[in-house]
Amino acid sequence: MHAVLCDLDGVVYQDGRLIDGAAATLEWLHEHTIDCLFVTNTSSKPRQAVHAQLADMGLQVDAETILTPAVAACHWLHERALDNLALFVPVATREDFADFTAAEADARVVIVGDLGEDWNYRRLNHAFRLLQDNPQCSLLALGMTRYWRSAAGLSLDTGPFVRALEFACGRTATVLGKPATDFFKTALEKLGVTAEQALMVGDDIRGDIAGAQQAGLKAALVQTGKFRPEDLQGETRPDAVLGSIAELPDWWERNATA
Repeated sequence: MHAVLCDLDGVVYQDGRLIDGAAATLEWLHEHTIDCLFVTNTSSKPRQAVHAQLADMGLQVDAETILTPAVAACHWLHERALDNLALFVPVATREDFADFTAAEADARVVIVGDLGEDWNYRRLNHAFRLLQDNPQCSLLALGMTRYWRSAAGLSLDTGPFVRALEFACGRTATVLGKPATDFFKTALEKLGVTAEQALMVGDDIRGDIAGAQQAGLKAALVQTGKFRPEDLQGETRPDAVLGSIAELPDWWERNATA
């Protein structure tokens, strides 16, 4: 293997602080010329804010090494020459969609991200009506993560709200984030490697591990972030289970070059 796809929240940092050993592991990857692309389902902030957050933690990485669902969505929209977007994303994340026209009515695309506590009945119903009134309107999901771990505990993420709209409208969303295979393919294309040459490192048994394996990658589950012991009792079997990202160098030297 030649490259690593690495989740951020729960793997590299948690509750705004670097996980022990994360910085040393990223430095080890750099020293061994192992390419690393950060693949995150974060849609609560734009890519530049994620980049700045890492810098504040002391991690100097190129912004181009961060792949967010919003960045993937912009690529998808440009390819199809689509505009007039109804954005159900935080105000800050709208920055990533600055090249497009925002539409409150007659939208061609409804984009759903992590609005957190800003979700309410009125807002969700507005998204439903836009989709229901225009059968040609596309539904884009910035990831299908079920929940994430905040300082207060597990909290609903984007997936449950997308599922509500799918159920109400009777249509399937295009997912531009984990666990969608196309998202992982986009990541591999950016790295210039095949699925067999890359390892996914994440804390989400479905979004990170199952998603990566379905795309043909090997996947290592870290026991930090949203990890729970019952994650190891389901149908998805990680190719490796690490206490944290700090254990990645030792695992890599034993397994990745075999």
